[in-house]
Amino acid sequence: MTILPFLIPSPEISYFDLGPVRIRFYALFILAGIVAAAWITSRRLKKAGANSEAALDVVMWAVVFGIVGARIYHVLTHPADYFFPGADLLRTLYIWEGGIAIFGAVTFGAIGIYIGTRRAGIPFLTYADALVPGLLLAQAIGRLGNYFNQELFGTPTTLPWGLQIDPTGAAFPAGLPADTLFHPLFLYELLWNLVGVGVILLASRRKSIGSGVALGTYLIWYGIGRAWFESFRLDPTELEIFGIKANIITAIIAAAVGIAIIIVQNRRERKHPDAPSLGVEAGPVRSEPAPTDPPERAG
Repeated sequence: MTILPFLIPSPEISYFDLGPVRIRFYALFILAGIVAAAWITSRRLKKAGANSEAALDVVMWAVVFGIVGARIYHVLTHPADYFFPGADLLRTLYIWEGGIAIFGAVTFGAIGIYIGTRRAGIPFLTYADALVPGLLLAQAIGRLGNYFNQELFGTPTTLPWGLQIDPTGAAFPAGLPADTLFHPLFLYELLWNLVGVGVILLASRRKSIGSGVALGTYLIWYGIGRAWFESFRLDPTELEIFGIKANIITAIIAAAVGIAIIIVQNRRERKHPDAPSLGVEAGPVRSEPAPTDPPERAG
């Protein structure tokens, strides 16, 4: 095999055993991303005068719903892997075998955030705007897990930074030479997400948390990037609608929703310039009810 400069070799291991427990690197990167997102969200909520202590509680709601949604989306968009004559349908629940999708995680995670923010007394948009920079950072961290799993790669390439994939692995496309190199989509998306964190912070620096600008920018940025990456991602089992990958359609919808959020919020601010942004209460969100005046003593 010809070794090109800057060639990216794939790791030979993706887990380690700790006694009887198998620890997968992918899971560790996901956990690291959750911790980073919760910390950033807490700091941003505190800066906005909201209840920062509730950040982790709401994140847990988002994580639980997000994992369920990520698995559902993956199974539905990869029907050939799970629904065929003689298939064991219980495998649709075997999340430890791999197979979660970020679009399902974001969609169902939003439901979890809505429930969590209602319980914590934090407006949904306030929390969402505080969350999305950390969420995009968490997604970048999670892509390192894809690297260790030798997944999320694109079409063959002759570029110097081509990614090696184990030719004996199940993910290696059939019919290609063993020394074929691929576009490292995990790296492209990791870098795109890191740049996106800065874009979100710049786009929303003149708007208060709760204006929806950060959330809208996140959906636009990630939607555009993901639609582009999916156009040359190798994932032959993915569902197609009218000949277009389901992930591309979902990414375009996400970007369109982001644009709609920003337009609606800007129109609302122009129409009611003195009104608080949608999702922002008139004053700081309190973790406890405000104290009341003591009752008058009986004379």
